[in-house]
Amino acid sequence: MQPATGGMIQDSRVSKMILGVEKKLLWPAFLLGVLALFLSTPPVQGQSVKDMPPPPPLWKPKPTPTPKPPEQEVLDVVKVTSNLVMVPVSVTDQQGQAVQGLKVADFRLEEEGKPQEISGIGDPEQVPLAIALLFDVSSSTSQRGFFASQQNAAATFLRLVMKPSDKAAIFTITDKATMIQPLASAETSAAKMLMIPAATTPVPTAFYDTVTAASRYLMNSAPSNFRRVIVVLSDGDDNFSEQIRELSIAEARAAQNGQQTVSSMRAGLQARHHRAVQEVQKEVQKADVIFYSVNPGGPSVKLNQIAMRAERGMEAIAETTGGTAFLPDSDLDLERVFRQVAAELRGQYLLQYYGNSEAPPGVFRRIQVAVPGRADVRVRARQGYYPKKQD
Repeated sequence: MQPATGGMIQDSRVSKMILGVEKKLLWPAFLLGVLALFLSTPPVQGQSVKDMPPPPPLWKPKPTPTPKPPEQEVLDVVKVTSNLVMVPVSVTDQQGQAVQGLKVADFRLEEEGKPQEISGIGDPEQVPLAIALLFDVSSSTSQRGFFASQQNAAATFLRLVMKPSDKAAIFTITDKATMIQPLASAETSAAKMLMIPAATTPVPTAFYDTVTAASRYLMNSAPSNFRRVIVVLSDGDDNFSEQIRELSIAEARAAQNGQQTVSSMRAGLQARHHRAVQEVQKEVQKADVIFYSVNPGGPSVKLNQIAMRAERGMEAIAETTGGTAFLPDSDLDLERVFRQVAAELRGQYLLQYYGNSEAPPGVFRRIQVAVPGRADVRVRARQGYYPKKQD
């Protein structure tokens, strides 16, 4: 992750050497010089803090109701079957404020273009969360206390959003996917977050591998009645995941030797990044995960073609799951962004319907959700799912 620096693009050769130190793009054997292209690019699509409305209030426990007989204490989402599909949906107005009070009849849900009968709307307060928080470890983020501010914002997020029934796991993004805390309570996970040491030397980044590992972990470890969520605090730049490692190293070697990267090598690396993003999309969808990314790189990502490619990759992953990619203006905005994520998770509509029981397992089924009677609202929902094998 690369904080904004003055005069970043004054000289292309100096910029490449600076990027090699700050962007953690190099494997320790080749981390003395890195190729980075600084170009003027269009504005990113990630949600900027300047465009965000004040976050709605966070979840608070409802007053304890009069105790009911045990047989009447039923959660909104209790029936777990192989073809019951839960679709988290966020509905906002033109100002970005959550639209509340919608009923089943207000929604239209289609699977593969065919209308589906919505069986109900689950209460997000009664559906537990299983969160995987992915924390990018980088030498650049340790400068000027930036690393500590990210840790504090992430730890505060866990304490604010999680109820006693919720669980969170912590992964670090380095040269490999590393889970440092399995699913645990808010306090346990937040304390673990604050114990992560900052990198003191350049660290390779396996972003794709870590998101994939977190998705598979949630799929295998989180109960089926939990909402699965991945929250990534990273610039999304990857130079060491399995799909792109070989070409990344070759490019680093060329930069180290003062050689110009040939266009075929650059094009091949771009193609592999594109395929890697598609594979990650498939993994998060198979795990029924909602993906959120928080890029602390700030406005400086607009000056860097590599940073822009990484940010757009995170936006693409978020869009397919109904999540959001956030691009804060500075580390001072991190807490506000995390509060926005927390409020959204507590204000989602959880549409439930029974998918096609005859659909072959493992074949992607496309979902489309709309609110036909409200042309003034924006709807974000997962774009599909992979049917599970019938029990």
